Amino acid sequence: MRFYHRTPSRIAIAFACVLLSSVKSFAFETRLQAPGVPEDIVSALQSASLIQSLPEEERGAGQQVLAAARADYARLTAVLYDAGFFAPVISIQLDGREAAAIPVVRAPDRVARVVIAVEPGAAFRFGRADIAPLPSDAERVEAFASGETAKTSVIRSAVDQAVSDWRDDGYAKAEPGEQQITARHPEQRLDVAIRINPGPRLRFGSLILSGNSNVRPERIREITGLPEGQVFSPEELDRARNRLQRTGTFRIVSLTEAEQIDPPDRLPIELEVSDRLPRTFGFGAEISSLQGLTLSGYWLHRNLLGGAERLRFDAEVSGIGGDDGGVDYRLGARFDRPAERGPDTDFYAEAELESLDEVSFSSDKIGFELGFVNRKTLKRTYTYGLGLEHARTEDAFGDRRYTVFTIPLSAELDYRNSDVDATDGAYGKLELTPFAALSGTDSGLRALLDLRAYRSVGERVTFAVRGQVGALVGPDLEQAPADYLFFSGGGGTVRGQPYQSLGITLPSGEDVGGRSFLGLSGEVRIRTGDRLSVVGFVDGGYIGREAFPDGSSGEWHSGAGVGVRYDTGVGPIRFDVAAPTSGPGENSGVEIYIGIGQAF
Repeated sequence: MRFYHRTPSRIAIAFACVLLSSVKSFAFETRLQAPGVPEDIVSALQSASLIQSLPEEERGAGQQVLAAARADYARLTAVLYDAGFFAPVISIQLDGREAAAIPVVRAPDRVARVVIAVEPGAAFRFGRADIAPLPSDAERVEAFASGETAKTSVIRSAVDQAVSDWRDDGYAKAEPGEQQITARHPEQRLDVAIRINPGPRLRFGSLILSGNSNVRPERIREITGLPEGQVFSPEELDRARNRLQRTGTFRIVSLTEAEQIDPPDRLPIELEVSDRLPRTFGFGAEISSLQGLTLSGYWLHRNLLGGAERLRFDAEVSGIGGDDGGVDYRLGARFDRPAERGPDTDFYAEAELESLDEVSFSSDKIGFELGFVNRKTLKRTYTYGLGLEHARTEDAFGDRRYTVFTIPLSAELDYRNSDVDATDGAYGKLELTPFAALSGTDSGLRALLDLRAYRSVGERVTFAVRGQVGALVGPDLEQAPADYLFFSGGGGTVRGQPYQSLGITLPSGEDVGGRSFLGLSGEVRIRTGDRLSVVGFVDGGYIGREAFPDGSSGEWHSGAGVGVRYDTGVGPIRFDVAAPTSGPGENSGVEIYIGIGQAF
């Protein structure tokens, strides 16, 4: 038997040293002891502790651990005060020594074990809870009242609410004043008395511009629309900021109140803006297993004439490789000028060329439209305009041409918490298009109503429902413009059913669109992780000959399926798989839909 002895190489020695130092660095232990403390407060204590969140390279280093421990006394106390515990006892021991008793200049070289012990004591309640003066219409914070749990967060909320109420009444310089906060330990009561200094009631003063912008100053003032001379209002300030942001022209919008008041009661407003790049372009893609690939692109100028005017050109090709219909084309151009008739009313003019090769009809159309978009509030938008359309269509009734004069009208109410991934709120849009026939058809009215509602249960489950109603009044089925009629089926109506698969079947066996449409959809969205969600959905659609859907004289179909959503931060990527459950297409295969944003 032979024994071999080899001298360790320098590399091996170095590796061993690194390994040993790594093992040593992991010998650092921390423990939080808080018996009887609710779990949510324990979690808050752990999140607030600097010791608990020391970076790996500082764990065990004496100077860093001691500094974090000394800071933790105040940080943990603040957490307990915020939960209503105003007589806590906090001990932080570093290897058995109280951190507060260790001089900073004599910090240990290493610390192996940290024990944080928290005794919160009894929860305090408000004794006296006064904030004054308050405006007559002030909203009180219910939790800030005698007998309620005394929390510093409640005190802050009550003060913030009081200041906000004064500002809403025009007192822009309102601020907290003298404060008296007394803890009565034997009674476990906290007495709070806070004065609010409202200051003078102010009016909007001049708008002071700064920054580097190619938009003319007079146009910036028109778009901002601050009502100089009227009583100050934070809501008006928010509306002015939103008007500037929605133009899309400005990269930075900063509206601030001046420090000094212009006698006797004028408050100047300082505005700083910076422009986005004036020109941009973009593209998009969406794919469906049946409808094929859709490609789109646009080019945009954000400040065409120096007044934040927008000029946009759009192009879209859809139905590429699809099984239903042929390839569709669309070219569009739109011009928008903000603050044309007041700060909340924009002017628009647009033109469109469109060629559709659908399952049951084909159409070549050119249209022109101009009008105004009025945004009454951040949640309500109204549109009205005039238009002219000329089209050649071909369907089961033959080859026809028509020319109509239109009056497009719409009202949109948007109370969702997000327009791309709503979890709460409601949305509604009504489109009315009266049209006067110049040739080829009869005069009438086309209407479309879209209603949506969202409700979340807990943090992970969201229920979403949608209802759509369409109606064509005036021309009968044989005389109606083919592209004014309604179909059902596909990603926008009934998933799982082939695109435009439900219409009106004529005695000849050919299909045309209907004069009425009813669509119903429901989804359950369940978040399974930080970014992933799963969705289950059911859709139904109805098409009828009559001008208004009655649900009985037409025909229904439905579909159902499941999907996955991946949150990108700017909107979810959608992947849905659906199959028909009833109706003429119930024996067709599975449909797949991929896109950006929720289905509705």
